[in-house]
Amino acid sequence: MSSPASITLSSYIDFDRSSDKQLYLQIADCLANAIQGGRIPNGTKLLGSRQLSAELGVHRQTVVAAYQELEAQGWIETFPNRGSFVVAPHTATYSKISSNTSSRSSAVYAPHAGFNFKQSNILDNPWSISTSAYSLDDGIPDLRLTQIKQLSRFYSANLKRKSNQKKMERYNSEGSEYFKEQLSQYLHLTRGLQISPENVLVTRSTEMSLYIISKVMLSEGDIILVGSLSYFAVNMVLQASGARIMTVSVDDNGLDTDAIRNLCEKHRIRMIYVTPHHHYPTTVTWSAQRRFELLQLAKQFGFAIVEDDYDYEFRYDRKPTLPIASADGDGMVIYIGTFGKTLAPGFRTGFIVAPKDLMLEMRKYLGIIDRQGDLTMELALGEMIADGEIQRYAKKSLKIYEQRREHITRLFSEKLNKYIRFTSPPGGLAIWTTWTPEINLSKLAEACEKHGLHIPRHLLYQRHDISGMRIGFGRMNEEEMTTCVNLLLKGLADLGFH
Repeated sequence: MSSPASITLSSYIDFDRSSDKQLYLQIADCLANAIQGGRIPNGTKLLGSRQLSAELGVHRQTVVAAYQELEAQGWIETFPNRGSFVVAPHTATYSKISSNTSSRSSAVYAPHAGFNFKQSNILDNPWSISTSAYSLDDGIPDLRLTQIKQLSRFYSANLKRKSNQKKMERYNSEGSEYFKEQLSQYLHLTRGLQISPENVLVTRSTEMSLYIISKVMLSEGDIILVGSLSYFAVNMVLQASGARIMTVSVDDNGLDTDAIRNLCEKHRIRMIYVTPHHHYPTTVTWSAQRRFELLQLAKQFGFAIVEDDYDYEFRYDRKPTLPIASADGDGMVIYIGTFGKTLAPGFRTGFIVAPKDLMLEMRKYLGIIDRQGDLTMELALGEMIADGEIQRYAKKSLKIYEQRREHITRLFSEKLNKYIRFTSPPGGLAIWTTWTPEINLSKLAEACEKHGLHIPRHLLYQRHDISGMRIGFGRMNEEEMTTCVNLLLKGLADLGFH
């Protein structure tokens, strides 16, 4: 056996105290790689924990924990009153992955697949990432307003409840019947939907809902209508199904139903995607006449309406406009939304409401892509509805968001009135702004980035007939909003607008 004095273990150990990875795991990884690479031979006696901790300048218990980790992985064996010895041969073919690049093997993983596969730019990531101190968005709730303690209390209680433990042992893509019962009642009371739990499918998100709908409803070449300005992520999901997208103009009353009729007379339309409560991105609320006309067109021409009510919870005028689905007696509408949008992201869930026969088919796809489900979360959300916690929290947060809407509209009127036009929306967490055509919005985004304000490209809508930007205000407090507007002014000044 090699003497511990002849093996300088510290030369094989490189760790980073600022890393999120625990120190003892970094040390264990380095030693494991050295053993695997044959740099520490089989049978070598390792330094005692006190001696190695002194060499490395770490606490002795850190070294003890590292040795215990190595022993658990089978690299060393510890004998009382004798010490720790390397027992794994240097030809071992496995190792715990290290986060330290200096200690990794020089082998390189294959950069390219050795076989053909489908490639598409349709699903390229449309979201941009920046390290800027401030960033605009398209209307995101403020996580800081979330009452984490109350949420965790409901979740923890359901996790510990013995009656739920047996349920969690089984795969359950059908979800919690209790939650679906509560959700269907909630949607009936708040949105006028005459539904039962059999009409509800619980998903993870709007995008998952649309993916399932597209698998059941769409075939290669089917035509889908969307607004000429619409939600980019939805268009990506629908196009990925092989469907063909055609656009319809949008005005202050919503989608132009005369244009929809003209398209229906020329083409066989399979589906139309709409956001009538607050059209994305312009935030326009559809008129009652347009909603009625769309439903009549669906009956006449036999196309499905996918109604996305993505921000129904955020209404400031106290005059709720019921969904198109609430007036649908012929099964023409598939209604989707996000429940719990005022809560932390992990507590939100998507849902689909549809006729029972269609729901049977959609459940099959959910059972494939989300077989496990999240039963505990659904039970917690069901209790929050039953206890009125959802309603209380939504009412409280809505007051704050309304104040923020008032603040940002005041800032726009006072500081940006030379450059933009806007209408204060009756609901939602974003404002649609139209800009002076002379301002290149892409260049404005580049200029603002230099001043610490990131403007994601998916917020910008600029072409020959429109120059618009959707600006979310929900995630910013008043001080942050003021700073962002001032940074916008600096960006404009860089472009020569004063």
